[in-house]
Amino acid sequence: MARRAQPERTCVGCRRRAPAGELLRIVAIGDEAGHSLRPDPARGMPGRGANMHPDPACFAQAVRRRAFGRALRITEVLDHGDLAEYLDAPTTTSGQPDRARVASKVGRPT
Repeated sequence: MARRAQPERTCVGCRRRAPAGELLRIVAIGDEAGHSLRPDPARGMPGRGANMHPDPACFAQAVRRRAFGRALRITEVLDHGDLAEYLDAPTTTSGQPDRARVASKVGRPT
């Protein structure tokens, strides 16, 4: 039986291609105050997404280059505080953030 190829995506920070499973999907959630960036580790939130390595260096590059607005096709200034908090969260032994703890916060109005 033939193996299926995994989809590849490009990191908005470093611009390197990687399998989609290695990248963190990011979506923009709009509210009355504007748009904010939210991590989507389960890759199930609706809307257009951008992909990034879950690495603070890639995040810093993407912010410096203003890559999130271009990738998500949003012209206004984006609030990236939730995403920065997610990337600074303690990680498990696998190197990935603790999804059970983070998933409870993602996508819920505050």
